[in-house]
Amino acid sequence: MFRLKAVLIDENTKNLYIGQTTEPVCGENELIVRVRATSLNRADLLQREGKYPPPKGESTILGLEMAGVVEQVGEQVTEWKIGDRVFALLPGGGYAEKVAIPGKMAMRIPDNVSFTEAAAIPEAFLTAYLNLVTLGEIKEKEYVLIHAGASGVGTAAIQLAREMGATTIVTAGSKEKLDYCLSLGADFAINYKDGDFSGKVIEITENHGVDLILDFIGASFWQYNVNSVSIDGRWVLIGMLGGHEVSHVNIGAFLAKRIKYMGSTLRTRTPEYKIELTQAFQQFALDKLEEGKIKPVIDKVYNWTEVEEAHRRMMENRNIGKLVLEID
Repeated sequence: MFRLKAVLIDENTKNLYIGQTTEPVCGENELIVRVRATSLNRADLLQREGKYPPPKGESTILGLEMAGVVEQVGEQVTEWKIGDRVFALLPGGGYAEKVAIPGKMAMRIPDNVSFTEAAAIPEAFLTAYLNLVTLGEIKEKEYVLIHAGASGVGTAAIQLAREMGATTIVTAGSKEKLDYCLSLGADFAINYKDGDFSGKVIEITENHGVDLILDFIGASFWQYNVNSVSIDGRWVLIGMLGGHEVSHVNIGAFLAKRIKYMGSTLRTRTPEYKIELTQAFQQFALDKLEEGKIKPVIDKVYNWTEVEEAHRRMMENRNIGKLVLEID
């Protein structure tokens, strides 16, 4: 039945509007959650333009994370009950009144965390954890270079790296963003608009270079990153905000420095992988969220009727941290 409200995309104009869609069905290992808040991600902008379709078989509705209240529990789910406050990563569907999720993907919202705050956590912090810990294998006292430091994932990565005892160097494009990164615990901050940052990185690290790069930029930072990474350094490509084509690549540096280069996406991972990642993140971070040691960074909160305005703010790259939609 078409009784559920959701943000939908007009196929002709690509404009967003609140329309009606079908109710999600609860599988035996799933929960139905009444969504109270969701957050924006750059993947939403790409999907809206037809450039980043959801994984096969998943909801075509935008939204990669949510926080809400359990309304229905599958017959094989034993760890949750109706009325529980949960938040979770999604393959899609967050911009809707209800969503179905695997029971094992749900995380308990700490009592001191609101729905609005909880909705800003899953995509940013799980992406940061995946690339810092699972893939990046960050260690205490290592240097990590975090690009787009004021983004949702960037602000999460700064906090996680700080809790792991790493030394963080961030890049961002304004003094306001750089100062905010430093207030979160970044050790050094560089304005990428000043040009080649690799000299500063080498100076900060006393000629060692960085042990790990979280790269949201891609092509435009390519050579600067090659110059910045250490011997045996790891370099994780997470986004391509600066383009995807690099000319005249000298692969000799990868051999000479023994660079480990990895591409990383989270949305297309299997549900089993996401469950394992979610549970590892919970073990590391849930008590830190409860104690206030780490926190979601929220730039602005909108009612979901203002979704176009929220998307515009992200498109213009004006946000520091997450943009959240509250759902009536």
